[in-house]
Parts: sequence; structure tokens; C-alpha cells
Amino acid sequence: MEHSPLGFPPLTVAVFVVLAVSALAIDLIAHHNDKPISLKNASLWSLFWLAIGLGFGGFLYFQHGIEIASLYITGYALEEVLSVDNLFVIMAIFAWFKIPDGYRHRVLYWGVLGAIVFRGIFVAIGTSLLALGPWVEMVFAAIVVWTAVMMLRAKGDGDEIEDYSNHPANRLVRRFFPVYPKLVGNHFMLSSAEVEADLAKPENTGFVFQVKKNIHYATPLLLCVAVVEISDVMFAFDSVPAVIAVSREPLIVYSAMMFAVLGLRTLYFVLEALRNLLVHLEKAVIVLLFFVGFKLALNATDSFWHHGYEISALASLSLVLTVLALGIVASFIFPAKAKE
Repeated sequence: MEHSPLGFPPLTVAVFVVLAVSALAIDLIAHHNDKPISLKNASLWSLFWLAIGLGFGGFLYFQHGIEIASLYITGYALEEVLSVDNLFVIMAIFAWFKIPDGYRHRVLYWGVLGAIVFRGIFVAIGTSLLALGPWVEMVFAAIVVWTAVMMLRAKGDGDEIEDYSNHPANRLVRRFFPVYPKLVGNHFMLSSAEVEADLAKPENTGFVFQVKKNIHYATPLLLCVAVVEISDVMFAFDSVPAVIAVSREPLIVYSAMMFAVLGLRTLYFVLEALRNLLVHLEKAVIVLLFFVGFKLALNATDSFWHHGYEISALASLSLVLTVLALGIVASFIFPAKAKE
């Protein structure tokens, strides 16, 4: 039987590519507008991506047998479990940037495409790229904890930011790349002419910004995509070696990670919708952010000092579900603080 460079027949590779591209296209067409995604819509899309992921597993079973299918399902489940923490970090990122609900799917969609590319690179070169993992994890652990503290101290998180001039991400990036510190619809980049047109609007009277000709400016929406992308890469340091340990077949590893990540992105909106409906769920998310930071730091310090302490994927998932359940139950028991 003829095999492709990925170790599987061309038919299997073709089915994977067509299934993945078609599902992404359907997702993009269905969410081409900037309307917030409801809990019902998010739940249905989560089921859609679960069906796609398990459907490919079913195809592998009928085409290549139970061993290949079981390796895929194991990798798929591992990626789901190990990437759950990233959902809470993404929620914190959106809170930090105060991105309007309608634009969040657009940010995550392009974040997913970046995740697909980076995971492909990670799989192609194996774990050698992950040698910097412990140092990166320590830095990222500090960032996650700092973000949790910012969420804890924040007031009026539902308010949008009109001027991002003093936002930390803007202050850092504008040293290297021109940034227009205002959201302009769902645009990631603006030409100098578009910036001038926005500055001419009545609501921007009094806002001072020096426009340079013939250059393009990033918007805060693009900065948010970049931060989401960085968070995804950081969590890939854990999940990629774990899935590679299950199977050395590139197609198995990559397809398992890809379909799992796509499912998690839509699952984010289930969590986001519940956060808006259940008034104490945000407190649970903050607790989980501290936990994520602690877990990353524990993993990193074990690499440095070999203390032997670690939090297993099962224990991590159990704690996540327990804390979320407590947040949900608390919202029903103590509804007096519900947001109007």
C-alpha cells in the first residue's frame, strides 16, 4: 500500500485535511458576524467539534484498526485535558484587554490558526524545541499569577477600554511596531488613511495621535491575538511531549492535537456564557488561574531541582471541575450579588 511522508496512505491524509479545512470553513462562515455567542450556540458548536474529532477516530478505526484508533483517541483526550487550563488564561486575557464579546470568536479563530501552525512545527521537530521549557514555564507562571491578581483587583470588567495608549501590551509593542491604541470594529490592522478616517469621527474629538504616512498600524485586537497565541504556545510545552509519548506517528499526533484544540476554543464560549449567567463563576476562574500558575511553577522547579512533586493530569482536571462546580453551586446558593 502506498504511503505518504506522514506514514499513512494518501486517502487517510486527504480525509484529515478535507475534514479539518471544511470544519474550519463552516465555523468561519457561521460566525462571520460580530454577534456574541450564546450558551446554546456555544454548546452546539462544542458538540460539533467533539463529533468531528471522534468521527476522525472512527474513520481510523475502520481504515487502520483499533490500535491506531486507540492511539489517536488517547492523544486527543490527553491534549483536551492538558489544555483545559488555557481556557482560563484566555478568559483572563480577554478581561485584561476588555475585548467586546462580539469580537472574541474572531480573535480565537485566528488564534486557532496560529496554534495549528505552531503545533505542526513542534511535532515536526519533536521535543528538541522544548528544551527551554522550564525557564519559559517559570516566566509564564509569574504572568498567569499576575493576571489573576489583576482580575481580582479589577473593577467594572464589563466596561470597554476606549483608549489603549497606557495599556501594558501597547506600551511594549509600540517600541517595535506602530500601534493605533483604539479598537476600530473588528480590524486587526489599519492603514494610515483608515487611522486618519477614524480620528476624524466626532467621538474622537480631542484624541491626539500622530499619524505617519504609508504605514500600517496594529490595533489592540491584534495585540490580543498575539497574547492568546503566546499563551497557547506556553501550554504546548506540556501537551506536545505528552502526546508525542503516546505515538510517534506525525499524523496521529498532529490530528489529535488539532481537533482537541479546535474543540477547546468553542468550549471557551460555554465557559464565558456561564460566567455571565453565574455570578460567582469568575471567582472560581481566578482561583484556577492561581492554580495554573502554581502548577507551571511546580513543573519548572522539578526540572531544575528534581524535587519529584507534580500534579497529574487527572488530579488537575478533578480540581478544575471541583472548583467550577463550587462556583456554580455558590451562584445558586448566594444569588444576592447577581449582576443586573
